[in-house]
Amino acid sequence: MLRQNYQEFSGQNMSAIIEELTLSDLQKHFLQSRWLNQVLFMEAESNKARNQYYILRLIAVIGGIIIPALVSLNIIGTAVPGVLWGTFGLSLVVAVSVAVEEIFHFGRRWRHYRQTVGCLKIEGWKYFQLSSPYQNYSDHEDAYPLFASRIESIIQRDAEVYITTEVVHERKDEKEKQKSLMSTNSKTDKFEIAGQSRIES
Repeated sequence: MLRQNYQEFSGQNMSAIIEELTLSDLQKHFLQSRWLNQVLFMEAESNKARNQYYILRLIAVIGGIIIPALVSLNIIGTAVPGVLWGTFGLSLVVAVSVAVEEIFHFGRRWRHYRQTVGCLKIEGWKYFQLSSPYQNYSDHEDAYPLFASRIESIIQRDAEVYITTEVVHERKDEKEKQKSLMSTNSKTDKFEIAGQSRIES
């Protein structure tokens, strides 16, 4: 709730600053739509991905600690089935949490969005304050074309990095699947050869 209130306050504060700039109504509209909306969207996505990543990691780490402890317990009597089923269920939860993170890459998404929104914010505050590289412009209207160009470059670079990263990881996952399949086939072949040798002997 506090974080959501902060995001709302931050968005309203930046929107008020934009309204005070010496820009045309169209330029203010572009600034709101293209820069501010991107900042708010990526910040929200970053926070969501971070929370999902932490939850999944906590489940995996805590479950990984508890499962060996349950296995090592020397329990006898009627409690044995309950402990066995509890250990089995917990191991499934841990496996599912690891699999979900492996598929959706919430940790990588969090870092990706955080880096991009940081770049957008820094560029925005430089523009608002007419600091480097805008210090040689007389007002915000004169500096607007450079700001718009730099913002588009950041967004374009963000899209290119995201697509490239996804392609690289997809290829890596495909190679790992092929290696796993080859290893499984090799083990199957060895098992079949061993079985055939036993039959012939």
